[in-house]
Amino acid sequence: MISIVNYQASNLRSVKKALDFLGFESEITTDPGAVRRADKVLLPGVGHFAATELMGTNGLRAAIAEVVERGTPFLGICVGLQWMFESSEEAERARGLALFEGVVRRFPVGAKVPHVGWNSLEMKSASRLLAGVPEGAFVYFTHSYRAPVCAGTVATTEYEGAFTSVVERGNVFGVQFHPEKSGETGLQILKNFGALSC
Repeated sequence: MISIVNYQASNLRSVKKALDFLGFESEITTDPGAVRRADKVLLPGVGHFAATELMGTNGLRAAIAEVVERGTPFLGICVGLQWMFESSEEAERARGLALFEGVVRRFPVGAKVPHVGWNSLEMKSASRLLAGVPEGAFVYFTHSYRAPVCAGTVATTEYEGAFTSVVERGNVFGVQFHPEKSGETGLQILKNFGALSC
């Protein structure tokens, strides 16, 4: 079972529909117990970084930290990836999970934001999440803040400078784009995640 975490700021239905299409059993949940029991956990995101603070008040943050520590595969999408870093300029008092070092920052002054539309992936290192995805594959973005390039970056994208579009370390994965809206490439990425056995 894949738990899709509902923190009231997420693109939940589209993600579930994509997983259903691929044949993976999943559930949308606000229950920390369901997250702890899941075979895999997915944190989708559309909205403001501050929305992640809700997870600190309802037990979901602790449940996610526990399953990550235990080795359960965990995937963050868009704001879900950003939450895996230390913090974000979008909500400076909100704390990320700090699985990766760095602060998520707004695109520079003068850049057209949000960054919306199709853009390509530049592969930086081998990745289980990106297995079968070719160099330069296009995926769909919509975001105004970007994660820095860090030790866990396995793919970057160029828009007003390079930013992290995919991170991966052990059982932890994150994508800045929306695989559920990225056609065959996105489905391949979700298929890779669903098939993981960490």
